[in-house]
Amino acid sequence: MRNPLSEKIVTVQPSGIRKFFDIVSEMKDAISLGVGEPDFDTPWHIREEGIYSLEKGRTFYTSNSGLKELRQEICRYLTRRFGVTYDPVREVVVTVGGSEAIDIALRAMLDPGDEVLIPQPSYVSYLPCTVLAGGTPVIIELEEKDQFRLTPAKLLEKITPKTKVLILPFPNNPTGSVMNKEDLEAVAKVVEEHDLFVISDEIYAELTYGGEHVTIAALPGMRDRTVLINGFSKAYAMTGWRLGYAAAPGVILEQMLKIHQFAIMCAPTTSQYAAIAALRDGDGDVAHMRESYDQRRRFVLQAFREMGLVCFEPFGAFYAFPSIRRFGMTSDEFATRLLAEEKVAVVPGTAFGACGEGFLRISYAYSLDSLKLALGKIGEFVGRLDRG
Repeated sequence: MRNPLSEKIVTVQPSGIRKFFDIVSEMKDAISLGVGEPDFDTPWHIREEGIYSLEKGRTFYTSNSGLKELRQEICRYLTRRFGVTYDPVREVVVTVGGSEAIDIALRAMLDPGDEVLIPQPSYVSYLPCTVLAGGTPVIIELEEKDQFRLTPAKLLEKITPKTKVLILPFPNNPTGSVMNKEDLEAVAKVVEEHDLFVISDEIYAELTYGGEHVTIAALPGMRDRTVLINGFSKAYAMTGWRLGYAAAPGVILEQMLKIHQFAIMCAPTTSQYAAIAALRDGDGDVAHMRESYDQRRRFVLQAFREMGLVCFEPFGAFYAFPSIRRFGMTSDEFATRLLAEEKVAVVPGTAFGACGEGFLRISYAYSLDSLKLALGKIGEFVGRLDRG
């Protein structure tokens, strides 16, 4: 029998995050700090709108690009919060999570051999989605000394005549790093000079501490070069509703929508009605959750200082990225031993790229009680390592 599998998909490695999740699911009393999922329930008024949509029998397909009312609310939100304007009819598509938006953007923009610049450490799907779209991933290794920000110098090092797309993953998963306006202006200058396009993954935009989030799409000359991706999972605690969106120039969005039509048809109708309520009345919910995450962020950083773990201060998302280099173990070895000895699960930094070696991703999207318990166990583990 001939080989039934595509050579391309066989070469794609499974997510490095799943290994530890699978072990934790079978381990009694294990504590996980590995899941990038809010511990809050979806706010009641959002759930209520979803329930009401079902009670009213709104179980039909929507248009391929999503409910017009939702796309209009998305455009109002982007203008109100980030100062960038889109046409809800021609320039917005509602997707099944931000992950689908990333996938269809790459497939709509790439020809075989086009190079995609991927700053790492970063979200696990960028590289495989590039490969599956026929592109060539080119990794930009970010460094702790730069607070894991993308610098113009690092960007210029990797640009070739084949470079077409830069993925901009900020606020960043797994590091919590952010890019301020000055950082983005410097990157935008390079992008324009080399005639590149940007896929800006801003799923954590609302979870920014110490200043307002800035989108590169709002900078002069960048709107027509940018696919802005966002969603409802993180800011509104709606992970299971599976809803995201992309806003982009019509010439790009039209082709993204074509892929979405054939692969997905439309995003879940119930989720779309709930998302309208989130955008209209959810600012207070977002502010409350952001304040809580900020409290947890500061608690986690203080705990690291007390146990002697070096960790730059993250100003976005809900992750910390401490260094464990001084222990002479790989990230995978440290995480494996920590899970076996203390029943605490974290994610090795290498799950997000080779330059994540020597770091761990720790999510603080958990209650303070859970964080206190888990960090206490990490402190005991670190103490034993220090004592030899």
